[in-house]
Amino acid sequence: MMASFFDQFSSPYLAGIPLIAIAIALPWVLFPTPSSRWINNRLITIQVWLTGRFTNQLLSPLNIKGHKWALLLASLMVFIITINLLGLLPYTFTPTTQLSLNMGLAMPLWLATVIIGMQDQPTIALGHLLPEGTPVPLIPALIIIETISLFIRPLALGVRLTANLTAGHLLIQLIATAVFVLMPMMPTVAILTATVLFLLTLLEIAVAMIQAYVFVLLLSLYLQENI
Repeated sequence: MMASFFDQFSSPYLAGIPLIAIAIALPWVLFPTPSSRWINNRLITIQVWLTGRFTNQLLSPLNIKGHKWALLLASLMVFIITINLLGLLPYTFTPTTQLSLNMGLAMPLWLATVIIGMQDQPTIALGHLLPEGTPVPLIPALIIIETISLFIRPLALGVRLTANLTAGHLLIQLIATAVFVLMPMMPTVAILTATVLFLLTLLEIAVAMIQAYVFVLLLSLYLQENI
């Protein structure tokens, strides 16, 4: 039975065809497209306002060069939030619980920030590997440590997003199973457990949005170091 708890994280198949591509492409279909009219409906207005507020807050510490990333980072933020929230619905699949997908998002974007830093200001980019005022005997060790920490960044991005969503989904399934088992035997305890399940679901909705924001925020901080 314990193995069945992890079945929700396996990619679904239909006639031997993996459906993860549909799960990734579906969120973009749900967004309303802005019209050419001067006055849009409330949903589009809220969507544009939230995206604008997020982009303004995210890119305010960056200089003009970093503003070129506005569309990419905002789209990535909306994409991850939508996938995470859709994954909380019953009988759905969450692609962001797959480490391969998260690493596929984190690795190229992190590498792009490093390449930009090496192209535009190689001295400053390499200077991050050695803090100023380091004693001479510690220089080789610090360079190795900072280099390792630099290459761990994309792994940390992917693992953080995967681990938080996987833990939340597992906890929800465990408590839901407990409610189902306890209902015939101890209805009062089952109702209390269902209340905890409802509160945990609200928490997971917040976690789904926060983790998407943290993912994009860390990418913007890596970009800020290199421009």
